Amino acid sequence: MLQIQSFVFNALQENTYVLFDETKDCVIIDPGCYDGDEKTQLLEFIRGKDLNVTRLLNTHCHVDHVLGNNFVKQTFGVKLSIHALEIPVLKAAGVYSPSYGFYQFQESYADDFLVEGDKVSVGKQALTVIFVPGHSPGHIAFFSEEDSILISGDVLFRNSIGRTDLPGGNFKTLMASIREKLFTLPDNVHVYAGHGPATSIGFEKLTNPFMQ
Repeated sequence: MLQIQSFVFNALQENTYVLFDETKDCVIIDPGCYDGDEKTQLLEFIRGKDLNVTRLLNTHCHVDHVLGNNFVKQTFGVKLSIHALEIPVLKAAGVYSPSYGFYQFQESYADDFLVEGDKVSVGKQALTVIFVPGHSPGHIAFFSEEDSILISGDVLFRNSIGRTDLPGGNFKTLMASIREKLFTLPDNVHVYAGHGPATSIGFEKLTNPFMQ
């Protein structure tokens, strides 16, 4: 059974996730840790649980979700996996990061690429990659069918949706991703978003004002 630990990091209040099971293998998704205290918080959790980091994943590569990529890669010696369409987004993060106050941004580079339908192992469990563009060109989500868990990044939030006014964003594409890819999942699926509290597919179908 998958366990999830979340952290709220950096000035943009981004949710970083560590997923692990009884084997102690884990993956880190969207490490937003920026300053030394945040990096220490992530490191101490992993060491305290005696976890073995096997992979680093980005749902997408806006700066608040990738601030800790370099730290995680260097500390744990793991590869970074993204969707290939996020390559320019990841490169751009280093250019505009000072405008968000991230003057000590450390660049990172992808080692391999994920496409829809790929399976990512987390110990004995598996996450299925879902391609959900709209907030960014190569945005992906990670779905555990066995545990009814979705890591949605910045596509779907509790009673909100991702913004589409950033480069590569598209409102119609985002709405199609939510309706055709996420709202077709079971209602009991727990949604862990890139910002804010968790929600569920069923709750968002009923209450999300952007989807009515």
